[in-house]
Amino acid sequence: MWSGDDIKYMHRALRLGEKGLGYTTPNPAVGAVVARQGMILGEGWHQKAGTPHAEVHALKAAGDAAKGADLYVTLEPCNHTGRTPPCTHAILQAGIRRVVIGTLDPNPKVVGGGAGFLRERGLEVEIGCLRDECRLLIAPFTKHMLTGLPWVRSKVACSLDGRIATRTGHSKWITNQQARSSGHRLREISDAILVGKETIVADDPQLTCRKGKKAGKDPIRVVLDSGLSVDPSSRICHIQSSAPTVIIGVKGKSTDKHRQALEASGTKVWFTPPDEQGRVDIRNVLRMLGDFGVHSLLVEGGAAVHGAFLDQASVDEAFFYYAPMVIGGKGARPAIGGSGAIDVGRATRLLRVQHRKLGDNWLVRGLVTNIDSFWS
Repeated sequence: MWSGDDIKYMHRALRLGEKGLGYTTPNPAVGAVVARQGMILGEGWHQKAGTPHAEVHALKAAGDAAKGADLYVTLEPCNHTGRTPPCTHAILQAGIRRVVIGTLDPNPKVVGGGAGFLRERGLEVEIGCLRDECRLLIAPFTKHMLTGLPWVRSKVACSLDGRIATRTGHSKWITNQQARSSGHRLREISDAILVGKETIVADDPQLTCRKGKKAGKDPIRVVLDSGLSVDPSSRICHIQSSAPTVIIGVKGKSTDKHRQALEASGTKVWFTPPDEQGRVDIRNVLRMLGDFGVHSLLVEGGAAVHGAFLDQASVDEAFFYYAPMVIGGKGARPAIGGSGAIDVGRATRLLRVQHRKLGDNWLVRGLVTNIDSFWS
């Protein structure tokens, strides 16, 4: 039912919406295009919570030319007043003839309200153009709104035989610069990044967005450390950033002295009850991060951390970067630890798998969570 122009303009709206990923929380990322007779008249994306929505930017760019034109928007226009006025009113005032919507609002309290409002006032409204892609764009917003939990992206960089380091612990660099840049972009689009204590001990990383599009845009840095044994002098505890560092330990496994030393560096310290293995409880971590306002979490930890998240069925989207090398060796470090599947039929299987070539490296990306279930 969709024309070539419909597909083209919605693809453009999606690319625009992606520019807002990591910057719009607690709002969703949205893109919009105003077009007529094969020509784009205006375009825009939601840039930051509290600022105009994508539709308003696109309509303003189009100006008087928007009258009688078509509007393509990745998410159903809002029909309520929040920190900004309803986008449906701006669409009416601009004289738009037809509105093509990628996906309806996932909020059960408002779903269909914007589309219905516009239809009642004589506009042609069509829904579902590139629906799957539009739903993925707002997956962090959708999951947090409906469950209170963040959308979890898992990122692994490994050899063809699934190793992230040699038997001596050497790992720099397995993947090439293109793959590392792509992985760094995942930090920029995430509200928080999570690693285990061993990553801090081995690499003393900063976990920042040094190449972010906007100065000061860093994810919240989260470290799982059951006994609060991270050295307070580690770089992650002394970063000048708008985002805090949070170290999460297990109740009763550390002394007040440990906690006070970390907090004196400006680091936040949280605690969870122990899981069955006496470690930080993953589901509790996700609940605390969701309550803290985190909509999207990037897991960059080692094998133990990735395994723990997968064992708890707590990964929504996976990114595997493969380099054309074989490390081998019994003692080489695997990408994924944990208990794992007891048979192949119960292994974690990715949905909507995409492959992307990055020089001589490959990115395999797929969903673990069926996001359509949020709308059912």
